[in-house]
Amino acid sequence: MNGAQALIRTLVNCGVDTCFMNPGTSEMHFVAALDDVPEMHSVLALFEGVATGAADGYARVSGKPAAVLLHLGPGLGNGLANLHNARRGHTPVVNIVGDHATYHAQYDAPLQSDIASIASAVSGWMHSATDATEVAGDAAAAIHASMQRPGQVATLILPADVCWNDAPGPAEQIGTGRGPEGVDAAAVAAAADALRSGEPAAILIGGALMRTDGLRWSASVAETTGAKLLSETFPAIMDRGAGIAPVERLAYLAEFAQMQLDGLRHLIVVGAAHPVSFFAYPGKASDLVPEGCNVVSLAAEDADLLAAMAALAEAVGADGTCTVQGSFRPERPTGALTAQTVCEALGALLPEGAVVADEGNTAGLFAPGATAGAPAHEWMCLTGGSIGYGMPVATGAGIAVKGTGRRVVNLQADGSALYTLQSLWTQAREELDVTTIILNNSSYAVLNMELARVGAEPGPKALEMLDISRPDLDFVALSKGMGVPATRATTAEEFVAQLEAALSTPGPNLVEAVIPSTL
Repeated sequence: MNGAQALIRTLVNCGVDTCFMNPGTSEMHFVAALDDVPEMHSVLALFEGVATGAADGYARVSGKPAAVLLHLGPGLGNGLANLHNARRGHTPVVNIVGDHATYHAQYDAPLQSDIASIASAVSGWMHSATDATEVAGDAAAAIHASMQRPGQVATLILPADVCWNDAPGPAEQIGTGRGPEGVDAAAVAAAADALRSGEPAAILIGGALMRTDGLRWSASVAETTGAKLLSETFPAIMDRGAGIAPVERLAYLAEFAQMQLDGLRHLIVVGAAHPVSFFAYPGKASDLVPEGCNVVSLAAEDADLLAAMAALAEAVGADGTCTVQGSFRPERPTGALTAQTVCEALGALLPEGAVVADEGNTAGLFAPGATAGAPAHEWMCLTGGSIGYGMPVATGAGIAVKGTGRRVVNLQADGSALYTLQSLWTQAREELDVTTIILNNSSYAVLNMELARVGAEPGPKALEMLDISRPDLDFVALSKGMGVPATRATTAEEFVAQLEAALSTPGPNLVEAVIPSTL
């Protein structure tokens, strides 16, 4: 057994049975070893940013780490944006980066780079393998590190000779990797006192509390104490829909978030970050918490959040019962096709158990409201703000639910689709049940909005840099070129019919919705 075989067998032994990759010369022994470990599902991506984003999406939906294999520093660089999103989403990813053979590094070959420095920006754990006899243990350590609560990117740098040299065999899993246990009694008491004070209070939740049980206990505490319940702006994954406790997400725009927090005297933060503006704006605050508001951190992101919320519930007398979201759907829209009617159609047709990868950006503004009462589903958000996430994450989610009868829906803005369009090819090759909705308004609309918010005064040249027409993009042709069937809708009736057909047809497909450049 060589080092590559021992490494892959260790991954499988530890429950990591899916690896997304875009390999090169230094990783050829890893690739060759795939035939010796048939339990490993290897998925090829045509661009590293697709591989890293797919690993993120797979882990979010499956609840277990995915592996990704990249080629040297440049390959890692190409995949960095979606590793950033995975880091921000606390996703467990085992990031394997091939390197030159240990003895070859001294010659500074053209592809030699400082992989460790590049990887450090997105990695919660990092190690460079140096010996084939130890690489299996290195892999087990990487898996263990990735699963440390709340989850993180663990990077293993893998020199080529470590792969081809002899190894004694695979390693077994190291514990569960869950991380800190227990509840801070003092924090529970402080939060309970704040909620019982009779003064305006809110609970801001994130992480594991965005799943059904966490939402139920959080809503029960809020209803018992009269507090407002809010969640982080972009949760990695959340349960929502009919029968699930609803939660109001903190707004992306700082002005709206400040309105949600206005008047609070107490803010209980549980598994979420302190509310801050996404960007700095002239004359506007960066910290969004009202002046004089008492902020109580009940549990940090790496804590046992369910246990912390259950302890708080006991302290305030909440029994876990709460109001749940009622069932409703918008009427199937007719007439003009706009951002709003696209989202109404999605709400009318979204199937039960669907997984939504939301990168609708400005044109997807209406989607949360339109789908709130749809049958229970999962919703994934752009955790780190780095666009080009939606199509790869939908691809990974498609791998995670393959064979279950569940559908993945990618609500996708046109501009950010172009960053990782190669995802469609992987969806076709893997025959994934993914429906992509392209919101085609021929504009980087979010940047048009931000021009005014930062106080810039654009002229014609500036506006051209935010316009992606001339030539107009043909997403139907682009999709078909990648092997994915596609249609184009220009009216609400066309879109409803095409989306309904797409959601009921096995395999990947794409519906291009041509909408105005303004909401």
